[in-house]
Amino acid sequence: MKRSELFIKTRREAPADEESKNAQLLIRAGFIHKDAAGVYALLPLGLKVVENIKKVIRDEVNNAGGNELLMTSLQRKELWQHTDRWDDKKVDIWFKSRLQSGQEVGLAWSHEEPITDMMREFIASYRDLPAYVYQFQTKLRNELRAKSGIMRAREFIMKDLYSYSRTEEEHQKFYEAMKEIYLRIFDQVGLGDSTFETMAAGGPFTGSSFSHEFQTVTENGEDTIYLDRDRKKAINEEIYTEELAKNSGFDPGRMEKVQASEVGNIFSFGNHKSEQLGLFFSEEDGSQKPVVLGSYGIGVTRLMGVITEHFADEKGLAWPQSVAPFKVYLASVGEEEQVRRAAGNLYDQLTDKGVAVLYDDRDARPGEKFADADLMGIPYRVVVSAKSLEAGGSELKKRTATDIIIVDDNQLAESLTSSLHE
Repeated sequence: MKRSELFIKTRREAPADEESKNAQLLIRAGFIHKDAAGVYALLPLGLKVVENIKKVIRDEVNNAGGNELLMTSLQRKELWQHTDRWDDKKVDIWFKSRLQSGQEVGLAWSHEEPITDMMREFIASYRDLPAYVYQFQTKLRNELRAKSGIMRAREFIMKDLYSYSRTEEEHQKFYEAMKEIYLRIFDQVGLGDSTFETMAAGGPFTGSSFSHEFQTVTENGEDTIYLDRDRKKAINEEIYTEELAKNSGFDPGRMEKVQASEVGNIFSFGNHKSEQLGLFFSEEDGSQKPVVLGSYGIGVTRLMGVITEHFADEKGLAWPQSVAPFKVYLASVGEEEQVRRAAGNLYDQLTDKGVAVLYDDRDARPGEKFADADLMGIPYRVVVSAKSLEAGGSELKKRTATDIIIVDDNQLAESLTSSLHE
C-alpha cells in the first residue's frame, strides 16, 4: 500500500472529549473514528489489526476442532425468558427494540441461548457430540460507563465459542484445553508474559458459580487482581478472600495486588441451560440426557485496546509483528530521481516477497514521515535517501530500538523476511 492511496489522516492531538489512552492514540494514528461515547468505527488500519488478531485466534480454535459460523444480532425474547436472563434486573446491559408487529427483540450481547436453541436441530444422539462452534460477531452492551475507549465499548467485536459435550468429564477436558489455547493466543499477540489465568465470578453468565478470566497486567487496567507470579495464576479482587486463596492452593502472603485488564473469559454452564432450552441427546442405552455447555470469549477489539496501552510509548503505538497492519514503513527522503527509483524498486521487491509494506511516497518533510511511522507503530522503518544510497543501501530501524543500520538493498528483503518470522 502506498501512503498517498491510503485512507488515513493522522493528528497531533486527540479529541478533547476522549479520556482513554488507547482511543486517544488510535484516533491520532488514524486507526479508529469516534462516533459517540463507547462507539468507534474501524478505519482501514484498525481493521487490518483486527483481522490479524482474528487470524491468530482462528488458527488456534480451528486446530482445536472449532467450526466457524455467524449468528444473527436480533434475538428472540422468549429464549432469554426461558433462562431468566431477559429481565433488566438480572442482566442490565441489554439493548432492546421492537419490530413493526410490536414484538420485542434483543440486540445480541451474548449468544448462549440462540446457539443452544439452534443446536436442538443438530444434536440428537451421543454420536453428534462433542460439538464446538464459534463466531466473530459484533456485540452490543449498554454499558453505564464507557470511558475506557475500545477496552469497554458499547459496540465491539467478539470471538465467542460454545462447546457442547456428552459428559462433564468430556467438557472439563475441553475446558482445560481452552485455557492452554487462550494462553497461546495471548502469547502470539505479544501479551504472553503479562497475561494470567484468573479466578472470577460468573456474573450475568453463570450467576453465583466461578469462571476463569485472562487478565493482562497493565497500568491503566480497570480490574484489580491478586497475582501469584510463580504459579502464573491470579484471583480477581471481586471474589478474593484469604480463605478462598488458601483453598485454591495459593499462599496469600505471596500474592501481589496489581491492576489488570480482562482480555478473555471462559464459563462452565453445566447442563442447566440445556435443560431450560430442551437440548437433550440419546445415550447408547436410549436414555435422554441434557448436553453440557461451555462458553469461551475473547473481545477482539478490546484486545486491540489492551495491546495498544501495553506497548505504546511517548512516540505513539508499537505493534507486535503478529498484529501490526504493516510490517514495514518505507519512506523515501529527498526529491532526487535516484531516490524515488530506488525506493520504488525496494517497495516492489519487498511486496513480491510477501512483506506487508506501507510506502510513504508523499511530498512531505522527513520529520513528518518519521513521526507518522512512530505514531502508527509499524515494527520496522526503512528509509531510502541520497545519504543512505551513498552509504550502500537503506536505513533500517526497529520501532522500539534507537540504533539505525545500513543494509544493502539486495539483502534487505531477505533480512526482513527472516526477521519477521522469528
